[in-house]
Amino acid sequence: MARHFTCSTRSTNDSIKESTNQSLLPSVPEKAHVVHNRALASTDQEFDSLLHLKPQDVERLVDLCRREFWPLAWSLFLLSIAAGTSLIIPASMGKLLDFSMSPNKHNSEPSEILADQRIFGLTLTEFGCGIAGLFVVAACANYGRLYILRVVGERIVARLRSRLYKQILMQDAAFFDSNRVGDLLSRLSSDANIVAKSLTQNISDGLRSALVGTFGLVLMAYTNLQLTGVIIAVAPPIAIGAVIYGRKIRNITIRSQQTLGMSTRVAEETLNNIKTVQAFSGDRTEVRRYNTAIRDIFSIGRTEARVSGKFFSATTIAGNLTAVAVTALGLKMIFAGTLTAGELSAFMMYSVYTGGSMIGLSHFYSKIMKGLGAASRVFELVDAEREIKSTKGLLAADAAKGAIEFKDVKFTYPTRPLSSVFSGLSFKIEPGANVCIVGPSGGGKTTIGQLLLRFYDADEGQITLGGEDIRSFNINSLRGAIGYVSQDPVLFSGSIADNISYGKPTATMAEITAAASRANCVFIDDLSKGFDTPVGPRGAQLSGGQKQRLAIARALIKDPAILVLDEATSSLDAESESAVTDALKNVMDSKTTTTISISHRLSAIRRSDTVLVLNNRGQIVETGRFQDLVADENSFFMKTLT
Repeated sequence: MARHFTCSTRSTNDSIKESTNQSLLPSVPEKAHVVHNRALASTDQEFDSLLHLKPQDVERLVDLCRREFWPLAWSLFLLSIAAGTSLIIPASMGKLLDFSMSPNKHNSEPSEILADQRIFGLTLTEFGCGIAGLFVVAACANYGRLYILRVVGERIVARLRSRLYKQILMQDAAFFDSNRVGDLLSRLSSDANIVAKSLTQNISDGLRSALVGTFGLVLMAYTNLQLTGVIIAVAPPIAIGAVIYGRKIRNITIRSQQTLGMSTRVAEETLNNIKTVQAFSGDRTEVRRYNTAIRDIFSIGRTEARVSGKFFSATTIAGNLTAVAVTALGLKMIFAGTLTAGELSAFMMYSVYTGGSMIGLSHFYSKIMKGLGAASRVFELVDAEREIKSTKGLLAADAAKGAIEFKDVKFTYPTRPLSSVFSGLSFKIEPGANVCIVGPSGGGKTTIGQLLLRFYDADEGQITLGGEDIRSFNINSLRGAIGYVSQDPVLFSGSIADNISYGKPTATMAEITAAASRANCVFIDDLSKGFDTPVGPRGAQLSGGQKQRLAIARALIKDPAILVLDEATSSLDAESESAVTDALKNVMDSKTTTTISISHRLSAIRRSDTVLVLNNRGQIVETGRFQDLVADENSFFMKTLT
């Protein structure tokens, strides 16, 4: 037996006997029966909870604008100028029409008219220049308003996306097990943009419609109160219809964004695994999957089109009938001498402004409802709390150099509550030991490394480093003391040097070169750009073995106190594996790093001091040196190898 390893199990035969007598059904922790609630709303039942307007969502939307108070105030000032300028035009046009129809104008010379007759105290020339000036002022004010709002909107969406992205990255592994990446990307991009636009451009347009509509209605009443009454009679039904329409649009928007997230997930999954799709000629299958998602989006879009068509058709009919009624009544009043043609013209222009504003307000309401629908999804992500806190706790650098111990650990993956991985796992690894974990697939070998890194927390039991519960450590400090190499290494877009230094961002070029040498990355010398060679998306420019060696170098550059190798040499050929094994042997023999290897390869098992054997129920059934275990033909270890 190795001196560096102790195990709190009984004899091998007793363990196997007990395992045989136990029920074939896996034990399920009490916690596993609770429905996992880390998933964001996706099912119809969960999604319905987003359909109700939350007052706190409105407050949080307002809070997003507080940092942009002064730019928004300036845009409101420019909006007032643009709206006020436009309201002067109908009255001016009406006066001009009355002026042109005055009887004495037909008996005067044009020069006398221009010189003597005045509108609002101005000559025709001055009046025309004044109107042109108003158009210029209105255009400049509109330009300033739109420019400020666009800049403010981009700032808000950038700030919101940054906050969301940070929130997503701060979540633990259970969160990503329960949520689709495509849906998260939809919330990060599309939803954040809708929210920002609703806070800037949409609100500005709504305020403009409200100002123009309110003052237009006042000026209509000032022009003729009787005609104004006809307009007002139509307003309540349209307003009620707008409220109903806005609520329906909000509900449709939430479902549309959710369906869009699903289609993004399908496309992302297919494109990320395109070689597998092509290898199995699955392109038609994937096209059908994507088309199904697209049809769902189309169906929702068609529903929105039907709802919008009904509402705007109804408002158009109401507006046209009102215009006909106002025109008929206005002509009757002109013939009666109680209204002039210019006043009717001004009133009609004001009614067009006011009617357009009412339609604008209905648009505004529907867009705000869309924004609130998107905000519900955004704030749901913002409110997602991380169960494993990252910044609180002790530093793990010294403790990681001590013993690693699992004490009666019970664990079930949150997304698989009926399948228990460990029901009482206990073992201890002494500092500097070199341990290899073997066992059948599904026995929990990889899970041991994930629990040690605190991707998940154990349901029951305790995991300690140097006698301290790993829950007491700052998680960044804990993971900083552990080097981890997975079976399927992941590289990021960038150069080879960038990917190696990912393990230690402050690493010098000498440290990067040394780590590459220890991991036998000799292929770098054959590349034209050396360490500056781009690896391509997900390392596509490199072979599987080259990617795995870079992953090993990335782990070694941290100089970790604990090194976890999860099938780390599975993609290497015999020659490369031998070279990497020699490099790792130096680490293992130094006794300053505790090494945990998860492997099925005999070369990895032979170089370990102690072998830890798990059965398919996540239980330790054997432990000992490789030579001792392989000498027993009836050992569970030999059955595992065969």
